[in-house]
Amino acid sequence: MLESPLTLAARATLACVWEATAPKPGNVYRGADFEDVTYAEFLTSALAMGPAFDRAHELGLGGTILAATSAMHAAVRTNTYLGTILLFAPLALAAPLPRRRIAEVLGAATIEDAEQAYAAIRLAAPGGLGKAAEGDVAEAPRITLTAAMRLAAERDLVARQYANCFADVFRLADEIADHLAAGAALADAIVNTFIDFLAAEPDTLIARKCGAAFATQAQQFAQQVAATRPTGPEVYSAALADFDFWLRTDGHRRNPGATADLVAAALFTLLIEERVAWPVRFYG
Repeated sequence: MLESPLTLAARATLACVWEATAPKPGNVYRGADFEDVTYAEFLTSALAMGPAFDRAHELGLGGTILAATSAMHAAVRTNTYLGTILLFAPLALAAPLPRRRIAEVLGAATIEDAEQAYAAIRLAAPGGLGKAAEGDVAEAPRITLTAAMRLAAERDLVARQYANCFADVFRLADEIADHLAAGAALADAIVNTFIDFLAAEPDTLIARKCGAAFATQAQQFAQQVAATRPTGPEVYSAALADFDFWLRTDGHRRNPGATADLVAAALFTLLIEERVAWPVRFYG
């Protein structure tokens, strides 16, 4: 065990570092940059935005989102972690018992939280955002942040967590923990959980950028990859590499970034709940 507990800032940064380092197909990871954003920028912004989560109870929900996003933008001038920040802020406020307290945190969200979160989203300028008939981030909000997220829940996995009290995030956390308990290295636990979730749920960032049919195609590819896992590591590794190549053939418009955001939040949850055994074996 560690000699002293990690701060929320350290847990947030570490969750981001682990998520970014695991070789998840279609994402930035060590040795696999995008043309316009690098692995180093993910690590840099993870460190820069961490302190905002230590101040969550002082800043409030929207304030934490805006402070973390501002720190990310100041550090790298690109959007590395907006979706992750939107998930981390409620979890930080619900710590140290996120599953017990998350509904209370989401229920207490205000219109001011929405104003600050909208400002953060405009600053990060995520790709493929488009216009919404109600609750558009380009306009002043008239509803709370949780209510606004519920309006987007059908089309955005991150927003859906505000509607279902982080049910997907907590399920992913449990799945990662199960892989670890079975003896998997952390990187393998992350990748396996990522693939299984993508096989079950079309990634909404892919849908937003490329259309629903393409997101379904990516989901079906993930199902094929998952089906090779029982055949052995060599076949599974080859399938992962093929999937990674396919996801990268159109720039990074096919990036399953929403799924990656949920995985990062699952890792943050495990760290908050102190369900990670030390020392960590990251690679197999």
